[in-house]
Amino acid sequence: MSSISRREILMASAAALLSASATRPALAQEAPPAAPVAPLPTPDPAQTLWYNQPAAQWVEALPVGNGRLGAMVFGGISMERLQLNEDTFYAGGPYDDVNPEAKTNLPQVRELIFQGKYREAEALAGAKLMAKPLKQMPYQTLGDAVLLFQSLDTVHDYHRRLDLDTAVTTTRLVSGGGAWSSTHTREVFASAPDQVIVTRLSANKPGLISANLSLLTPQNATLVADGPDGLLLTGISPSRFGIEGRLKFAVRLKVIASGGTVRAGSDGIVIDHADEAVVLITAATGYRRYDDISADPAALTAATLAQAAAKPYARLLADHVAEHQRLYRRVALDLGTTPAAGLPTDERVRAAAPQDDPALAALYFNYGRYLLISSSRPGGQPANLQGIWNEQVDPPWESKWTININTEMNYWPAELVDLGECVQPLVGMLKDLSETGARAARDMYGAGGWMAHHNTDVWRVVGPPDGPKWGLWPMGGAWLCRHLWDHYDYGRDKAFLADIYPILKGASQFFLNTLMVLPGSDWLVTNPSLSPENVHPLGTSLCAGPAMDRQILRDLFAIAVKAGEILGKDADFRAKVAAARERLPPDRIGGAGQLQEWLEDWDMQAPEIHHRHVSHLYAVYPSDQITRRDTPDLIKAARKTLEIRGDDATGWGLGWRLNLWARLGDGDHAHAILKLLLGPDRTYPNLFDAHPPFQIDGNFGGTAGMVEMLVQSIGDDIELLPALPRAWGHGSLRGVRVRGQGRLDLVWKDGTLAQAALRNAGAQPQRWQVRLGEDVVAVTVPAGGEKRVALKNGRLALA
Repeated sequence: MSSISRREILMASAAALLSASATRPALAQEAPPAAPVAPLPTPDPAQTLWYNQPAAQWVEALPVGNGRLGAMVFGGISMERLQLNEDTFYAGGPYDDVNPEAKTNLPQVRELIFQGKYREAEALAGAKLMAKPLKQMPYQTLGDAVLLFQSLDTVHDYHRRLDLDTAVTTTRLVSGGGAWSSTHTREVFASAPDQVIVTRLSANKPGLISANLSLLTPQNATLVADGPDGLLLTGISPSRFGIEGRLKFAVRLKVIASGGTVRAGSDGIVIDHADEAVVLITAATGYRRYDDISADPAALTAATLAQAAAKPYARLLADHVAEHQRLYRRVALDLGTTPAAGLPTDERVRAAAPQDDPALAALYFNYGRYLLISSSRPGGQPANLQGIWNEQVDPPWESKWTININTEMNYWPAELVDLGECVQPLVGMLKDLSETGARAARDMYGAGGWMAHHNTDVWRVVGPPDGPKWGLWPMGGAWLCRHLWDHYDYGRDKAFLADIYPILKGASQFFLNTLMVLPGSDWLVTNPSLSPENVHPLGTSLCAGPAMDRQILRDLFAIAVKAGEILGKDADFRAKVAAARERLPPDRIGGAGQLQEWLEDWDMQAPEIHHRHVSHLYAVYPSDQITRRDTPDLIKAARKTLEIRGDDATGWGLGWRLNLWARLGDGDHAHAILKLLLGPDRTYPNLFDAHPPFQIDGNFGGTAGMVEMLVQSIGDDIELLPALPRAWGHGSLRGVRVRGQGRLDLVWKDGTLAQAALRNAGAQPQRWQVRLGEDVVAVTVPAGGEKRVALKNGRLALA
């Protein structure tokens, strides 16, 4: 449900309309001349979301974003609603959530787990170890900009769309008939260069733009006129879970009209008979960083709006499109089209399961890239559980960062689709977590280094939230370190590696201090921990040394050692880390032939045998510890695990399964998972992923999975078409990145490679092993150069 109901919006808008109607001049008796209307381009089925009706609910609205500001555009007829977000606007204020009782009670919890007294361990952990408060702060909506339009007669020929290539939403409709008909066009975009949300209202006849505008919010806020043509909304964040709301925010709105009149009052703005109107909206909070909220949002928004208002609309649009396309046009996917591609987007989603629509898959792929560009840009916050789009004050799971899969999945496609810049906010969050996580390591675990559990918010708290069954998992920070390494490995920038090396080292140090010897063995294990978020047969999730922990630690320790070697640092420390890595228990195959989720062979007795999480398959994807070539027995066990778990899952669960089946090399099964993901049970009409409810991670997991079906890059190995489904007989993928500063173009026909071009963006020659099935060819590409491979006499060779 919306935090502001449609009834409340309509009542407020209607009141504003009535107050303005008494002073509105009468319409001219003769129909004004009509200007020609430029036709909208025919929708590209792989680049355009489009509909024949306005959004009736939030998950039908269209998202725009510039990384920091977001809006959901409903495309209403007599009323347009722009639901607004700013990426730092969370409830509460700076706080620390580590339980002061945790450190003294931790040894007893560990001992109970080693004794197999899991329920007793959970009870004690719940009473003494969990975060205070138990819940973290929820991401907030700023509210809504509401535009109520006047003088619209019978409306027909309605159309709304989101063009992914320009990142502009357009609503177009015709009002009236005959000589009195008029065409109205409304365009909305979120500009990264100018940090404003821009709405342009126009018509094909002069004097037809008449509307009331206001800002509505569920927050504790005050609305005032900001000059003769603007509004200023100021307020403070709400309190939640005992943490006082202390974060100031401001939203400014300004109308720039051609012709007619504009007047602002304390409850809104009236536009009367303008030829055209441009509405600029910006917002800011007092957030500087997790422990500093001293910024002045009123001053920030005033400066931003003044600079944007000095530009004509054409320049705002051109600068926005150029910046968006700088990122968006790096990659292109073509899977062909079928007649289904001619349907509106909502109808394509409803038809996705029974009907083949490869262009819908390409649209979903492009939408994932669009969403990442729109929700994660340098200088801002990482994409959270809903990206940057949230209409509620108490959203599901607080719409923060869940770092036992969901945040990581958000960034799975980033390096692959050449959006490395979009990872910068995640790097920034990890730097913050290495600070707050060092306090948690010390105060909860008595350890050095740093750590994070399974959630964090904008205040970068890292204590174990929610309850022992979910929160008492110490691996969140360690898993996120994998993204730091991936960012390095795709670009091979030693300066970046040197910058993030202390984070890798600190995460490793924590586990050197906290890993425990498994009784009766020489193995080192985590304790307490759990396999997210699954309950084992003994009535809880708490355990020691689950498979996922061991797999994440193998990655963390390996990249810490390799980073130190590349940088020539910390030989003694590297030796300790390498020795600890050798003492991690290996992956195990259970009695059913499955990859075990726990040290014990509990899988087939677990209460949720079809659980949405597949945590113990981390080693298959996103890691590469288990592969078809190098570990055939373990890959067979992983396949058995996936078969037991089943195909159907939540939206993000399908995203993970898609990548796993691609790593298994089963293209048709991966495609079947993709069709489930694109169907109406897991994709909303606006293509948002349905957990349900909305979580953006499924969108990003789907985008990454489609790349994995076509190209897999592990180390300096590149595998072409590893999981090409029969449904994608012809196609191309251009511009994707491979590890080692490489970019790849790929074309296939009749299910067979036609040609691949490999480019080296680095300053040194780079050697890759390129694979197609059982064929392997070594390709050395000079700095700045390109080499091509193709089939010759049925074998892979240099072209």
